[in-house]
Amino acid sequence: MSAFFHELIDYFEVGGYLMPPLVLSAILLWYAIGYRWAVLKRGNRRSVRVLIDRAREGALAETKGIIDSAVVTGLKIARRSPPHLRRYLDDAFSDYERDLKQFRILISAIVAVAPLMGLLGTVVGMIETFESLGEMSLFSQSGGIAGGISQALFTTQMGLAIAIPGLIVRGVLDKKQARIEMELAQIKDVLSAEPKAKSS
Repeated sequence: MSAFFHELIDYFEVGGYLMPPLVLSAILLWYAIGYRWAVLKRGNRRSVRVLIDRAREGALAETKGIIDSAVVTGLKIARRSPPHLRRYLDDAFSDYERDLKQFRILISAIVAVAPLMGLLGTVVGMIETFESLGEMSLFSQSGGIAGGISQALFTTQMGLAIAIPGLIVRGVLDKKQARIEMELAQIKDVLSAEPKAKSS
């Protein structure tokens, strides 16, 4: 186990001063992804209209996700029969809509910036390699020119290792967000269409 940590430390040291920001970016990225994954839970798999009917009958006692909770909240508001129901629903659902967008910009920024930071590290490493080559000091080091170039490419490897999985997971989460936003709008439409006839 200690050998693994030593190799990991050596890997970070070889990457140069841009490796700590890349590691911090990876930690922030997966924290944000974990948060969004936990928040973007739809709940019951039934359609919105079925959930509203079940909630009116009192069969939706347990809320397991955003849509379940939004249905229960929307029905509570609709039962009061306010004069401008849609405005009340918009206000009540604004918290859900804000939670859906939490950390989305951060994930997109890290996915975009991580490869660029890796490329910058590689450019810096290549400059140092060619400077050493000009001074003829690289030939005396183990690995020679090839070793210096391979070390310079570590940050690019790290940047791509952060960005590619993040890009894939971001796409999945964005699709879930779009679906939930559409269903929240559907809940508001259904409840606003016949608030007095069916909310009681």
